Amino acid sequence: MNIFKAIFHSSLGKKYIMGLTGLALFGFVIGHMVGNLQIFLGQDKLNAYGAFLKSMPKLLWVARIGLLACVGLHIWAAVKLVRENRAARPDRYAQAKRMGTSFASRTMIWSGLIVFAFIVYHLFDFTIAPDYTGHDDKGRHDIFKMVVLGFSNPFSAIFYLIANCLLCIHLSHGVKSLFQSLGLSTGQFRSLFNGIASATAWIIFRGNTSIPLAVLLGFGKEVLT
Repeated sequence: MNIFKAIFHSSLGKKYIMGLTGLALFGFVIGHMVGNLQIFLGQDKLNAYGAFLKSMPKLLWVARIGLLACVGLHIWAAVKLVRENRAARPDRYAQAKRMGTSFASRTMIWSGLIVFAFIVYHLFDFTIAPDYTGHDDKGRHDIFKMVVLGFSNPFSAIFYLIANCLLCIHLSHGVKSLFQSLGLSTGQFRSLFNGIASATAWIIFRGNTSIPLAVLLGFGKEVLT
């Protein structure tokens, strides 16, 4: 109990919480993107992938709940650390915010909150209450048609694009901070790891946004006829 108290009540403990939950969320984002990109391999491939995931419903819901828990803890730790920094050094914090920080670092709280709202909306729109719940000719849930139908709605597509833009900004700073916490981004290696962080965020942005953009440009529309 004392260990948990020390973790949740100390600044160092909150930084560990942010780092570990951030690492878990980063892994999820990459895995989610790789899985979703199977849409470009065709309807059969994506539906087979969806059927594989649905064959483990308990594990799938544990992963979803774990994802939301990680996001919640990540945001909680971030908000608490910002408040503690402001309370301890209000003048120096305000000056540092104006002079020595990037746009990504200044907006981490807000981009994180908006991304969290997007995750809740995305789960509801594609998992809890999707517009389409039909099946393909093999009796599998037609994930391909569901995605195409969902992103055929310009509002959903644009919201997804905006959320992923904020996710890219959030990740570019978050991954840099993670490398710094691991002691990798120091000295002559700082530029290298900062470049890796920015490139990773950009790749994730390109991968995630390629799907709604492709649908808006007509990809997969044949399944709606």
